Amino acid sequence: MHRPASDTLIIGGGHNALACAAYLAAAGQQVTVLEARAVVGGAAVTEEFHPGFRNSSCSYTVSLLHPDVIRELRLAQHGLRIVERPMANFLPLPGGDAFRFGGEWTLPEVARFSRRDAERLPAWNAMLERVADVLRALATEIPPNVSDRFVLADWLASWSVARKLKGLDMRGRRDLLELFTRSAGELLDHWFEAEPLKAVLGWDSIVGNFASPYAPGSAYVLLHHVFGEVNGRRGAWGHAIGGMGAISEAIAAEARARGAEIRTGARVAQVLVRDGRAAGVALADGTELGARRVVAGVNPKLLYTRLFEPADLDPELLARFARYRCGSGTFRINVALAELPDFRAAPGTRLQPHHGSGILVGPSLGYFERAWMDARSREHNPGWAREPVVELVISSALDDSLAPAGQHVASLFCQHVNPELDDPEGGGWDAHRETFADLAIATVDRHAPNFAASILGRRVLSPLDLEREYGLLGGDIFHGALGLDQLFSARPLLGQADYRGAVPGLYLCGSGTHPGGGVTGLPGRNAARAILRD
Repeated sequence: MHRPASDTLIIGGGHNALACAAYLAAAGQQVTVLEARAVVGGAAVTEEFHPGFRNSSCSYTVSLLHPDVIRELRLAQHGLRIVERPMANFLPLPGGDAFRFGGEWTLPEVARFSRRDAERLPAWNAMLERVADVLRALATEIPPNVSDRFVLADWLASWSVARKLKGLDMRGRRDLLELFTRSAGELLDHWFEAEPLKAVLGWDSIVGNFASPYAPGSAYVLLHHVFGEVNGRRGAWGHAIGGMGAISEAIAAEARARGAEIRTGARVAQVLVRDGRAAGVALADGTELGARRVVAGVNPKLLYTRLFEPADLDPELLARFARYRCGSGTFRINVALAELPDFRAAPGTRLQPHHGSGILVGPSLGYFERAWMDARSREHNPGWAREPVVELVISSALDDSLAPAGQHVASLFCQHVNPELDDPEGGGWDAHRETFADLAIATVDRHAPNFAASILGRRVLSPLDLEREYGLLGGDIFHGALGLDQLFSARPLLGQADYRGAVPGLYLCGSGTHPGGGVTGLPGRNAARAILRD
């Protein structure tokens, strides 16, 4: 074992790990970030996938990045610029119609399908905003840790949480309980009658969530996606110029400016434990690095089941993490396009507002549920929806730096696929990756008949590819399902909610900790506070 070269070694160079490094370095800590890939950013990264064409490889849209992180880490000064979508969503419908949602289009479009829904939509938005306000405040808190013995620090933390919840009146508390425990489909069916509106709102409940929109708890996943803002406008979604990698690069630039060392091509193979304490790491090339503490920005299940000697951990903890729920039902495709999609419902390949929106193929909650049932039952194929849900985002419609002049890049974020296929021949996703990609592209082509023919190149990422390349176990974009058993003081596990890991000297700072997935920067920020307290 080498003498400690750093106060802190951070495993993984995702955006949360970089944020944690920046905050620790600002406090005078010696910090080294160890990233296995050749580029930092984890799943928030921009890469060339076809000559001359770049796009966000995994995460692909901005809203949840916290304004405190943007300000405190000087991301704008490091070149980060976020632009808002001209329209939130465009939903092509069977029969050639379409539903437009966002900004000036919202109320007229909703009223076109249901006057009753148009009257109720402001109350729905107000209800979500009341609850989201409280949860935004909680997102920046270190959760109270549920420990074997009652200690003063736990009590004070619980009091802090209670003080924030006190801001909700009884109606708000009832809304909060419903949003945490009920299904998105049940709530939306109660509030609204128009299927296109329910589909646009319900999409947030299945993003990265391998579940039916009628699964209990899916309403919270919906709520998780409305926390955010773009340039001060709450609930908006936008695009980082240069792709999601621009966020990670800006955070990395600030971390380096504060003195942090960031090493790429440094794959961690094992956390080293000495005298019951995390004392460093061993790299895949055999190099051992010592440190006073180790911070993990990777999926907690990956950390405990792959980077530790089993003898160094409590067997009960290992058994718990073997059952830790991962798997998003997600499939990603990036495509290079010769021209913009020409939708039957909005003809033309000239740039129009809908091209800069989230284009959702999936006309109803029932469609979402059938997609999940197909993938789960595996009755018709090894494990994917015969009619997948696809969100098409044409990044170059907002950012012409990503593609050659006159051409475009787009991402297809697809649900639902089963992370584990029922494949007797044993080929798994490597054998079926292109088959599903063809199906997803054909799904868009039904509404924009020039789409498939305009594709110049593509990069396909199955759940297995997302795991191998980016460390997203089961393709899980959140580093663990967002369910009541894996939220707040139970994220990732009761007894580890305060970013302190299973052995002394170990901390966690990734999306598998509170407040969960999405490109927020908050797990890294919160973890740094916990580390500095110690």
